[in-house]
Amino acid sequence: MKRHVTDPVLPTIVWGDVANGTAALATGGSTISSGGGLTDRYAAALYSLAEDQSALDQIVGEMDALGRLINQSADLRRLLGSPLIDLKTAQRALAESLSSQGFSKLTQDFVGVVAGNRRLAALRDIVTAFAALVATKRGIVVADVTTAAPISDVQEQQLRARLIEAGYGQVSIAKHVDASILGGLIVKIGARLYDTSLKSRLQRLQYAMKGAA
Repeated sequence: MKRHVTDPVLPTIVWGDVANGTAALATGGSTISSGGGLTDRYAAALYSLAEDQSALDQIVGEMDALGRLINQSADLRRLLGSPLIDLKTAQRALAESLSSQGFSKLTQDFVGVVAGNRRLAALRDIVTAFAALVATKRGIVVADVTTAAPISDVQEQQLRARLIEAGYGQVSIAKHVDASILGGLIVKIGARLYDTSLKSRLQRLQYAMKGAA
């Protein structure tokens, strides 16, 4: 069963059965299909739409800003993750927040579609998937970096410099905040995972102590 979400600015977005892994974005009579996971399909739809409207560079910047906004706002993360908040209330709060911070109508409408499809909990991952898609198109390496608290611009530049020194060339850093790792950081680049989080170190210590007992 297919569901249609119509918007006065966005063209009709046709999301296929998620279980089948099918989705398409129909714009001006042409159809662009994308496989992969749900977040990848939303990201591909936004990329195609922004490209069609000659607004790709603008949307790339706004998605980066939206990711930073989610990372820095605990209230926004609670709004996105809470299943108890009324859908219309969440949509209204998001629209007001994005509008007040100067996000374009295209970005506001896209987030509205995500909310209308009850996928707000996946919005941060959609932003990350969009950044990864843009990086792939532009030949840039994406490093997914998870920290217990938001990192500063200086820390981000230091991390980027270390990654470049390690041979990764052009690097785009996708930042995530997860207080459960306690400290340190987790860096994932493709299939490689570098985990220096305090949580992992404590787990390794616990295993070592059990082995010594």
